[in-house]
Amino acid sequence: MHNADAGIGGNFPAIELPPPRFDDLAPLRDAFRLRRTEQTFSGRSLEPQTLSDLLWAACGAPQSPPEGLSAVADATASNAQEIDVFVAMEQGLYLYDPERARLAPVLSGDLRPLAAAPWLPRSGDKAPARLIYVVDCDRLETPHGKMAAPADPETLQAYSLVDCGIVAANVYLFAAAAGLNAWFHECDRPALAKRLPLRAGRRVLFAQTVGYPY
Repeated sequence: MHNADAGIGGNFPAIELPPPRFDDLAPLRDAFRLRRTEQTFSGRSLEPQTLSDLLWAACGAPQSPPEGLSAVADATASNAQEIDVFVAMEQGLYLYDPERARLAPVLSGDLRPLAAAPWLPRSGDKAPARLIYVVDCDRLETPHGKMAAPADPETLQAYSLVDCGIVAANVYLFAAAAGLNAWFHECDRPALAKRLPLRAGRRVLFAQTVGYPY
């Protein structure tokens, strides 16, 4: 799976997540009806089960679907699975590992303010979780994610932006079903690029804030 080769880690504990369940969530029709952008959040923490379900909805491991859901590949170009999800919380930054159902520690400290561009409202800085979407461009050209025909850099960039949008849309639908607020937005890419231990070929794209409403 795509996060197994991340090669990064922090000096604080990982967060082991329960298996995703999706119990008692609103049906899909209601999720579409309720889906919207909200920019205000309470500081209430996300329960481990909610966090697990949220992250699996974003880009879960297709070989380990929740009970009652079919095993389907990530909705990415040629199944490249090139979008990594970093999670900024008060205590630190984590990388979501869907195969192990865990959040691997990356950096200690609160990076949530950097996950929103400086000109944006600061209403989400204390939200419990900010998802940071990072593309690994190399995966679009590996045998696992090989394009049907050679693609130029502009086309590869377009694929990654579309795939990032699909991940964000999944989060919006889950948030609507789970009674959460969600906000997809710009981030401080230069600042995050300096702080995140990203190897060559990885780029920060966008961020999405998720949390409970007031």
